[in-house]
Amino acid sequence: MRAQQIIDCKCRPAVEVEIRTESGAVGLGAAPTGTSVGMHESFVLRDGDPSTYQGLSVHKAVEHAVNIIGPALVGTNVFDQRAIDEKMIALDGTPDKRRLGGNTIYSVSIAAFRAAADSLSIPLYKHIAGRDIFTVPVPCFNVINGGRYEGLTQAFNEFLIVPYLTNSIDTSIEMAVDVFQKLADVLAAYLGHKPQVASSYGYAAPSDDPEVILALMQKTVDECGYTSQIAFALDCASSEMYDKESGTYLLKGKRVSSDELIDYAKFLTEKFNMVFIEDLLDENDWPGYIKAVKRLTRTIVLGDDLTVTNRELLRKAYETHAVDGFILKPNQVGTITEAMDAYRFATAHGMIAVPSGRSGGVVDDVVMDFSVGLEVPFQKNGAPRSGERIEKLNFLMRANARSPGCRLYDIAPLLRF
Repeated sequence: MRAQQIIDCKCRPAVEVEIRTESGAVGLGAAPTGTSVGMHESFVLRDGDPSTYQGLSVHKAVEHAVNIIGPALVGTNVFDQRAIDEKMIALDGTPDKRRLGGNTIYSVSIAAFRAAADSLSIPLYKHIAGRDIFTVPVPCFNVINGGRYEGLTQAFNEFLIVPYLTNSIDTSIEMAVDVFQKLADVLAAYLGHKPQVASSYGYAAPSDDPEVILALMQKTVDECGYTSQIAFALDCASSEMYDKESGTYLLKGKRVSSDELIDYAKFLTEKFNMVFIEDLLDENDWPGYIKAVKRLTRTIVLGDDLTVTNRELLRKAYETHAVDGFILKPNQVGTITEAMDAYRFATAHGMIAVPSGRSGGVVDDVVMDFSVGLEVPFQKNGAPRSGERIEKLNFLMRANARSPGCRLYDIAPLLRF
């Protein structure tokens, strides 16, 4: 095993690990990182040296991979993913993988997973499926990005389009590209100037009112002629805008209660066709999520920061009816095995799993193999702009083209609008 520091799409350092097997098979793994990061996620180990990459370098993580994890794994069967992951968890010995780094462990875990597939000379998604695939997921595109801008703060983090009413992944992607490009003109007409590119490569939010943004998106969809073929989704990332002392959330420049935020989300779902709403509430607002699932009958309520791809948190969410499904981000929990365990628990209990990349992504993101190999209904993508995001779309089209009889997943039976 070897390891080195690389940079992600936001030019932040990341660990890349290469594993080579006795037979000559090779697997590469690099852990992406998010911008909105839940407090329950596995620990990202960085050097903290302000003289290099503003403290974000990962040389310690690289050393741990080479000097501690590598020697412990030599001689392990590359097909025994659980043994590999459990050995690393034991080596680390902390609940959140703080000693060796969740980013270190996850990068090794990916590399081993890829090496196993490479030794069989098949794509990783086929190794996951155990056969040829029959569907590829509907991609959901984050086209407008919320957050803090000069003059306004849009409390909701991501506004997504979901081009679903087709059986062709190529058509679905073309529809999204059409809408994304047309959206630039619609936003320019609204703003009086060209829209700003946001840090996650969508357009910067033009208003602090989510209703206004969704109306502009709907106008764009209508002008492109896709009125009945494209729906919307939201990632509120509300932990980012939650004030713990007052127990309130930011919405349209004001502080509101959990109940008021749920009422507003219900209003939006009644006005717009919404496939899902993710992270509507704070990562610890379990009573709020239980209310939201009861009240939001026209959309799917998903947890991300609430569940962090953790089987025990998913168990709690299932038992309390806190969410309808979860965002599958394997790096949150820190190993392939734990992520697969979370997925299996969720699907066995009727919960939807939605794989997602992270804002600090890498080109060869293993989450795409999860999406395709597990044949999930839909997955979260960034805007159709920037290399690593475009590559995810090309990945879907290639996987579809190379799998006889493959088609876009039909999500219509899952929709609640």
